[in-house]
Amino acid sequence: MFCNDFPQVLTKLQYLDLWGSKITDKGAAFLQMFPKLSFLNLAWTNVTKLPNLSSLECLNMSNCTINTLLEGDNNNKAPLTKLIVSGATFGDEFEAFHYIETTFLTFLDVSNSSLHRFYFLSHINALEHLDLSRSMIGDDSLELIACIGVNLKYLNLSHTRVSSAGVKTLTGHVPNLEFLSVSHTSVDDVAISYMSMMPSVKVIDLSSTNIKGVIHQVGPESDPVLSLSALQNLQHLGRLNLVDTQVTEAALYPLENFQELRELSLKSVSLTDISFNYTSSMPKLTNLRIHDGVLTNSGLNSYKPPSTLRMMDLRGCWLLTEDAILSFCKTHPHIEVRHELVHIYPSKQIVSNSASSSRSTLKASQAKQKQEVPVLPCFLDQRLKYSREELLALQYSSVSRAPPHDRDVVLPNTQSD
Repeated sequence: MFCNDFPQVLTKLQYLDLWGSKITDKGAAFLQMFPKLSFLNLAWTNVTKLPNLSSLECLNMSNCTINTLLEGDNNNKAPLTKLIVSGATFGDEFEAFHYIETTFLTFLDVSNSSLHRFYFLSHINALEHLDLSRSMIGDDSLELIACIGVNLKYLNLSHTRVSSAGVKTLTGHVPNLEFLSVSHTSVDDVAISYMSMMPSVKVIDLSSTNIKGVIHQVGPESDPVLSLSALQNLQHLGRLNLVDTQVTEAALYPLENFQELRELSLKSVSLTDISFNYTSSMPKLTNLRIHDGVLTNSGLNSYKPPSTLRMMDLRGCWLLTEDAILSFCKTHPHIEVRHELVHIYPSKQIVSNSASSSRSTLKASQAKQKQEVPVLPCFLDQRLKYSREELLALQYSSVSRAPPHDRDVVLPNTQSD
C-alpha cells in the first residue's frame, strides 16, 4: 500500500484516516515516513504491530488484533494523548502497552476489548477520560483506578463485573469525576452512599442495576432509609438515570429536593401520577422521561411542570390518550411531548400515528403551503427535463434492475423521535 517514492509534500502530513482499509503490518512500517503525523485511524484494519511514530498524539485501533503499539526508540516516544482500542483483541497485554508513553495520555477507550488484566492503568496519572464498558474489569482492579483518579472526569463501567464494593474503592480518590456510569452492573443501594462522596459528579447512570431506592436497617424497629436522599447534597448533579431499576414510587420522594437536576429518566410499570408531583418542585428540570408508567389523563392534565421543562418523553405510558396529551400541550406550548400516539414539538407541529390525524394534518399542511409558502425561483423539478414516455421508461428500467427478492420487501418505519 505504501512505497518509498512519496511526494515531498507528504512529509508534512498530520492527519491520516485508513479506517477499514487493507493495510497490514508491512504497510504500517512506512508510516514512519510521516514525521509530523499527529492523528492516525487504523480501526478495522489488519495492523497488529505499529512502530513508534514520534509525533503521534491520537491513535484509533478499534476492532484490531493488537500485539505491540509504538515499539521503537525509547528516547523519542510519541506524545500520545488519546488512545482508542474499543473492541480490540490483544495478543500480549504486556507488550501492547509496554512502549506507550503514558505521561500525556488523558483519553483511553478500551471498551468491549479482550483485556483481562489492567495493571497498565496504574501508570496513566494524567488520565481524564476512561471507558471500560463491556470489559472484564471487576472490583479487584478498581484500586488501580483509585491510584490515578485525581484527574479523572469521565468513568464508564457499564456492563462490567463491578459491584458496590468496587465503587467504595473509588471513594475519596476521584475528586474531579463528573460522569459515572455503572449501568447493567450488580451495584445496589449501598453504592449510592459512596457516590454521594464524589463532590464534582454531574451525571450518574444507574440504569439496569439492583437499585431499589430503599435500604432496610438491621433491627425490628429500624425505619428504612431512602437511599436517593444521599444524592441531595451533590451540588453539580444534573442528570440521573434510573431506567429499569427496582426503585419504587415511594422511594422517589427525595427527588423533590434535587435543586440542580436537569435530566431525569425513569422506567417502571409501578410509576403512577404521583411521579409527576416529585418533579414539580425541581427548579432546573429540562428533560423528563417516564417510560412504561401507569400515568393517567387526569394526572397529566393536573401536572404542574417546572417552568424550565422543555421535553417530556412518555412512551410506554399506555393509559394516556391523544386528546389528553394535546390538551396538556395546549396549556404548556413550550414543552415537547413524545408518545406513541403523538409527538408534539414546541412549535405546535404535531406528528400523529392515528390515520385520521395524519390525514387532517397533511391536508392542513398542504393548504398552508399553497396559501403561505411561495415557490422559490431557484428550485427546479428535475422531472421537467423528461417527457412522460421517458419517465415511464426510467421507472420500468429501475424496477427491472432490482433483484427479484427485493421487490416485495416492506421497509420498516424508520421515523425518528
